[in-house]
Amino acid sequence: MKRETLEAVVADLRAGRVPALTPEDVRAFSEAATAGDSHIGPETLTAIAATLTEADIPTFERALRALDEEDLAWLGFKVVYDPAAAVSNVDNEVTKKYGKEGSADDEPLVFFCNDAKEIVASRPLSPRDVFQAKDVTRGPSMHNDQFDGLTWVSEPLFGKVRVWLLGASDAAVEVAALADHVGFHVIAVDYDEAFLNAERFPTAERILLHGGTFDELANMPARPDDYVCVLTRGHMFDPEGCIWALQNGVHYVGMMGCAGKNATVHDLVLAAGVAEADWERVKRPIGLKFGAKTPAELAIAIVAELVDVRYRERYSETARERHEKSLGRA
Repeated sequence: MKRETLEAVVADLRAGRVPALTPEDVRAFSEAATAGDSHIGPETLTAIAATLTEADIPTFERALRALDEEDLAWLGFKVVYDPAAAVSNVDNEVTKKYGKEGSADDEPLVFFCNDAKEIVASRPLSPRDVFQAKDVTRGPSMHNDQFDGLTWVSEPLFGKVRVWLLGASDAAVEVAALADHVGFHVIAVDYDEAFLNAERFPTAERILLHGGTFDELANMPARPDDYVCVLTRGHMFDPEGCIWALQNGVHYVGMMGCAGKNATVHDLVLAAGVAEADWERVKRPIGLKFGAKTPAELAIAIVAELVDVRYRERYSETARERHEKSLGRA
């Protein structure tokens, strides 16, 4: 969510105006995100915005501070579609017990929650509400439809990790779709429009190079927190992709290919002046190992690895241990 959106909400509430929130501001309420769900849609956000008052200002101010501190945090939304059920529906025989109280009330709510599970809201939450508020802000949603009468959605207050797909191969097509689905910002790069086009990469940012090579890649800066997947067609430009990623010092770089081909790429990369220690940063072959062979299967392996890298980057060791223990994997 953008800073100017949060600042505008605070200004409107201080002036006694109804804030103007749109699905462009809160993508969790967009038509794409809510398709097929009869309980929630773009109009739901407008209805929730109309319920906000001056008492909600601290929630949005805390969200602004999270942006300043680059905190791993979310703005969450409690959506009530059946008030009676939301309040009366309590624990079942399967879920963890939170008492005989359902939701604290039958009204919608906007709240702030961060990875430290600090919650800021204009009204008290019941124990079950707290459970749901924390659950929906894991990254960004888990069991948000667990209880009847209400649902929960959230919008991250932090940016997406950028994933560069160097090469518009068939595997890259599958990676682009899946990486976008799990919340990455995908940038696909190639020199041939027959492979790099809107039909093959409908959700990705596309960069079309010129000259039939990847030479222009050298003029494009990457950020230290970017991820790079070297997936060039026929592996023809894998050395250039690895050199560019390593020279830009990206957080993660992985390359597809067999050991023999990768040894050749190794020699070409080092011949270009890259140090052996930097070459060792290249994950090869890219992706988790579980027998994937087809482009779609390889995409699952690759994106699963990207998710794991992001998880380890964003969450402290203590937080990861706590999460693994909660799942019985510690």
